[in-house]
Amino acid sequence: MVAEKKDQDTKVEICKILDRIGALKFGAFKLSSGKMSPYYIDLRIVPSFPDAFQKICDFTVKFVKSQVGMENFERIVGVPIAGMPIASVVAFTLKKPFLYVRKGARFHGRQRRIEGIIAPGNRVLLVDDLVTTGLSLQKAARSITAESGVVNNAIVLIDRQEGGMKRLEKSGIKLHAILTVTEIVNTLNELGTIDEEQLKTILKQVKKR
Repeated sequence: MVAEKKDQDTKVEICKILDRIGALKFGAFKLSSGKMSPYYIDLRIVPSFPDAFQKICDFTVKFVKSQVGMENFERIVGVPIAGMPIASVVAFTLKKPFLYVRKGARFHGRQRRIEGIIAPGNRVLLVDDLVTTGLSLQKAARSITAESGVVNNAIVLIDRQEGGMKRLEKSGIKLHAILTVTEIVNTLNELGTIDEEQLKTILKQVKKR
């Protein structure tokens, strides 16, 4: 019961942080997957707020330890672009080697898609900011397996609940999300920072998937 209370307190604190820094926006947005969305969660701005960034990284470290387990991975890989700042701090804190996936193809040097050192059979924990369809994480996992790494787990701060978890599951990757978008909007609605219409807009988007 105590652990559950602490987890809930952590989730509420993250929601308050996201609201305070203005990460949740309403409008018409085209996502990286190509899908249109009536809302957008901009986690790229988090590192511009040191206190918020530190708290989110601390929460992520605790979540990795409790939900993934330190014994279940050897390396941490950041997914470009928004996942990389969080991934690098988490890797540094946990004393795990950090690597990252290049966003585009590299046609010079070693022409690798992964920057950093990975050995055949190394188990990798993928870290990204959020997941929508799961395509970015799936693509990153393919780059790792092409280098003979193994991907069984991925962690995100937010699951937008639009099919990403199922897609990754089919690829043999377990997705661990600190928060779902449903939890976020319900919490913000209870706190009075978004109204009923905004709540319905996001919940409708989740059901549409």
